[in-house]
Amino acid sequence: MNYPATGLHHVTSCAGGAQEDIDFFTQVVGQRMIKQTILFDGRYAHYHLYYANAKAEPGSVMTTFPYKRVKGRKGSGQISATSYTVAKGTLPFWVDHLNHHKVKHTGIQERFGQSFIRFSHPAGLDFEVMEDKEDKREGWSTPEIPGEVSVKGFQGVVCSVRETAETKRFFIDALGFHESGVEGNYHRLETGKGGAARTITLLHEPDRPAGSWTFGEGTPHHVALNVPDDEALAEQKGIYDELGYTDCSEIKDRMYFHSIYCRCPGGILVECAATAAGGFAKDEPFDNLGEKLLLPPWFESRRDEIVAMLEPIQVPEYNEPAVAAGPGGAQPSKRKADFVHADQAASR
Repeated sequence: MNYPATGLHHVTSCAGGAQEDIDFFTQVVGQRMIKQTILFDGRYAHYHLYYANAKAEPGSVMTTFPYKRVKGRKGSGQISATSYTVAKGTLPFWVDHLNHHKVKHTGIQERFGQSFIRFSHPAGLDFEVMEDKEDKREGWSTPEIPGEVSVKGFQGVVCSVRETAETKRFFIDALGFHESGVEGNYHRLETGKGGAARTITLLHEPDRPAGSWTFGEGTPHHVALNVPDDEALAEQKGIYDELGYTDCSEIKDRMYFHSIYCRCPGGILVECAATAAGGFAKDEPFDNLGEKLLLPPWFESRRDEIVAMLEPIQVPEYNEPAVAAGPGGAQPSKRKADFVHADQAASR
């Protein structure tokens, strides 16, 4: 049987402050901020921020809801860590880089024969950089993180579950993954040829209390798997229905992709996402991704109301692709990063 899901599309977590989130992902992780929009659900406006590699590829996209309104509770039934790939031999750079930013980390460890470092977001979320010599995707370059050591995209996610059998059944029978290894309490599931952006790792923690499932600061919200198009979303929904996973959502329009959601037996919310025509560049040029707040058409009439609920944020000036040197080798000046609601005062 051919399954629609080909690997990871994005991962979404709930952060704390918006600016500290931007600083963490653009300066510490070194991704490009590719989108400022808002959470499409609920009564209150919250940012939905997107970060990605140089090509803004599915399988590299980290998204966050800065969500100080409610504190989340970490536990089982959640993503416990999101892993990025980096080139072989670059972890010593990452130790120094994390130390420079005073980011708490574990030092170099190993899982399934791959070396990695786990480190923490200011809101308490956990991330990893994992060496992978096979991953040829192009990372984003920053003043501190040159391309040769940058994160390329996701390796996968580590999910905490109290029991493994039914969660494995969900990923294998409903999504086409296969089990490729067990190491202690870690159970590795992969799809297709496996490897980067095709890996889900289950961490068996039978005594860990369940984490919260709602939006809440400091907790992951869901992992999204990539499918080709809306027809594939409908096919996946049919597979869920056929197997009895009847709590799958209807197809939702997320502007840059269309999605369905289904909570797996272990508690982790799993999305399937089909990138919409134009992708992340459908409403702004690729070279200017992430520079200003963008709203879907159905919210545009409420822009002033929405902007008033959001904290001002500043986009790094190196968020644009590199430009050619000017005469004499001088770099042309870039625009100064804007506060997304700098026009708020003018509207009062």
